[in-house]
Amino acid sequence: MRQRSNRVIHNPVLAGSHPDPSVLRVGDDFYLATSTFEWHPGVRLHHSRDLVNWRPLGGALDTTRLLDLTGCPDSGGVWAPNLTHVDGLFHLVHSNVSTYAGGFTDSPNRLTTAPSIHGPWSDPVPLHARGFDASLFHDGPDSWLLNLVHDWRPGHGGSAGLEATRYDRGACRLVGDPVRIALPPQAGWIEGPNLYRRGDWYYLLTADGGTGYDHQVTVARSRTLTGPYERNPHGPLITARHHQDLPLQKAGHGSLVETGKGEWYLAYLVARPQGRQGPCVLGRETALAPVTWTPDGWPCVPTGLPGLEVPAPDLPADESDRSLADIDEVDGFDHPALGPQWSTLRRPATPDWVTLTARPSHLRLHGGHSPQSLIAPSLVARRVTSHDGAFEATIEYSPRSFQHLAGITAYYNTRNWYFLHVTADDEGQAVLRVARCDRGALTVEEADGIPLGATRRLRLGLDLRGPVLRFRYATTATATGHDWHPIGQALDATVLSDEHAEEFEDGQIRALGFTGAFVGLWAWDLTGGGLAADFDDASWRNVP
Repeated sequence: MRQRSNRVIHNPVLAGSHPDPSVLRVGDDFYLATSTFEWHPGVRLHHSRDLVNWRPLGGALDTTRLLDLTGCPDSGGVWAPNLTHVDGLFHLVHSNVSTYAGGFTDSPNRLTTAPSIHGPWSDPVPLHARGFDASLFHDGPDSWLLNLVHDWRPGHGGSAGLEATRYDRGACRLVGDPVRIALPPQAGWIEGPNLYRRGDWYYLLTADGGTGYDHQVTVARSRTLTGPYERNPHGPLITARHHQDLPLQKAGHGSLVETGKGEWYLAYLVARPQGRQGPCVLGRETALAPVTWTPDGWPCVPTGLPGLEVPAPDLPADESDRSLADIDEVDGFDHPALGPQWSTLRRPATPDWVTLTARPSHLRLHGGHSPQSLIAPSLVARRVTSHDGAFEATIEYSPRSFQHLAGITAYYNTRNWYFLHVTADDEGQAVLRVARCDRGALTVEEADGIPLGATRRLRLGLDLRGPVLRFRYATTATATGHDWHPIGQALDATVLSDEHAEEFEDGQIRALGFTGAFVGLWAWDLTGGGLAADFDDASWRNVP
């Protein structure tokens, strides 16, 4: 076996909401694609040359031509993208889930290709909607689409197993009927299939045990593509299900990559809970683990457990990706387009509602629909990447009505968020207030509002310290910074967790919690007039 380098990979390699990683190597370059759900641009991409340092490339699906999220439910949209490379083209399979409640899942799968990871991406080719977590497997001249088959019928457990359908790369379409994959006995609900060929064996990598604390990555193999498959006798490839005190939990949904020097790695998702199997505000993140092969031909993570530090491959260090990854700490909005750290809710960042050129060095945000609307919100946000952090932004805004609101938010979904905002009272005077929503229950702290008088430009901030969130504001700057003042009470940050967002009604899913928490800039105009707010110097910093 090759000697590994003395360097280490620090997990998670992609902090904050970066679940369902699909890892790929093309030459000396590694790429990771992750789920984005209701956030634009769809399918977040990262690049590395050493698996240690990763540079954000933004999202692949950055227009409504490529991805239309209008009306997308919370935690719907893009699930489990799959990135492969063949015939000189990147192939990106993605779904756009428009329904998952009440036992139904509408998940049309599409494929788009590009000559470069930077695009341009082709018009999406429709595949099918029989199930989700679709992936492409290229076997010489042949390609196959694999996916879970969703079963809506009560009492059938939601899954009818896995299937494979031949994909004609030349014609860009599926051909023939799907073939059911013969899984090991008592395989149960497995999803996230990824197929690999090594020697004479086909290896089927799957996600098992749900998406929570029983999550795991499992492997089966067969001499033929469609099986029958035999289960790995060595157990799961990786899981934390029996190790509740590990800092990394929910290990599952993985994909494999081989370096140019023959070293193998697993990309998989993890979560960092508050306390022992507590709520996960940061959502599900991406981690890496080294993989070896047993004498009897099975892939193996040496410990079988997720680790905060693991050996790095024997590759030259690439510090360029590390330096580029830090661009998301402070944004003075000096460029004509949003940086790769930013996402927008349910619609792409088009000039009709968000612009960085109307006023130099400012982001101008035109007020959008209410927070309950699944159409045309005006929210620009970034992922929360640490349990302890601070977000700040300067706002300049002149509301004329209580229906005009703009400020900063700590946001999970339409039913769970906090909002420090400037608005107007019944006399039309500007006031600073806090609003909050907990599973749809809305509260506005009117009595604690701060009259702003003639002040129209102020600094807003929030501090996240584990399970506690606090807002603050400053109307004047000092020689050493800003004269900060607290506003409102201490807030429960776990309202912004995956676990809190998940809701059931009469045993049926009402809402899923897949996205993790975001912080960002938000503007409402409930009159429909699109009154604009200007933002400047937005920053996020992790607090040691």
